[in-house]
Amino acid sequence: MIKDVKRFSKTLRATVLTLGALLGWISLVSLNGCHSTSPNAVASSTKQYPIRGTVVRVDAPDGQVMLNHEAVPGLMEAMTMQYPVTNRSALSELHPGDKIVATLLADPSPQGPVNLRLSEIVIIAQAKPDYVQAVQYHVPTPGDQVPDFTLLNQSDKKISLRQYRGKVLLMTFIYTRCPLSDYCPRMSRNFAQINQQLATDPSVYKDTHLLSVSFDPTYDTPKVLKSYGGAYTGKYSKETFGHWEFAAPSEKELPKMEQFFDVGVTPGEKGTLQHSLATVVIGKDGKVIAFYPTNDWSVTKVLAQVEQAAAA
Repeated sequence: MIKDVKRFSKTLRATVLTLGALLGWISLVSLNGCHSTSPNAVASSTKQYPIRGTVVRVDAPDGQVMLNHEAVPGLMEAMTMQYPVTNRSALSELHPGDKIVATLLADPSPQGPVNLRLSEIVIIAQAKPDYVQAVQYHVPTPGDQVPDFTLLNQSDKKISLRQYRGKVLLMTFIYTRCPLSDYCPRMSRNFAQINQQLATDPSVYKDTHLLSVSFDPTYDTPKVLKSYGGAYTGKYSKETFGHWEFAAPSEKELPKMEQFFDVGVTPGEKGTLQHSLATVVIGKDGKVIAFYPTNDWSVTKVLAQVEQAAAA
């Protein structure tokens, strides 16, 4: 099923295409052999990998898409690979040159990963301007000045990114109902570790701040964010959120924030949101130090960046 993001009606749509096709590790499997497997029947041992790339070719007759993608940490090097698609109607939404992010699913076997398939594809930049006012998402790079976005935090208080000038701000995007343990929950677990490590050095702690931004403001109210945040800090109702806040922009502000930080979001099934990821280290001057568009960043590396920036 392909759904449009209503809030992007005047900008670029972030389109999710659910792909149920299976791909062998050495050779492509036939599409006809994939129909007996339900897209929802994903084994608990299935591995999930974030993948990012550019559509090279769409082979509608064969129901396949060729993707030139970046390296998939822990699985494969950067390469161009053909992926069969069972939902052939989705092919009409993809065009050569489209930039996408997706989840690559792989089942383990003695011979190595098998049954590779793409799911939760989000188009983050379109090559073919066939939609109203197509917009290229901005990819943050070191030195970029971060706009002064306004949000509502877990304490029902308005905050702005400008107020953290003078501190190193580590920010990530999540939504509290995310069912994929390797996506939002992983980001929150990583932030919890970083928050704990920073607390061991008072001089660094006072010069840093963490912010988890929800792109689901309708559901993620201050009350929900407060409960969610307290659970990850481990202090629950006793958490004061002095160092790690949870907030959401308004519906009006949200598209601007998503576009600047290269976050593609579109409605999924049963209230879920299909989305890309974004974690950014912002310096004391409000400029980008580092940007991570996937979930493969390490706590150790990002922690070191934050500590180095705080000491500067």
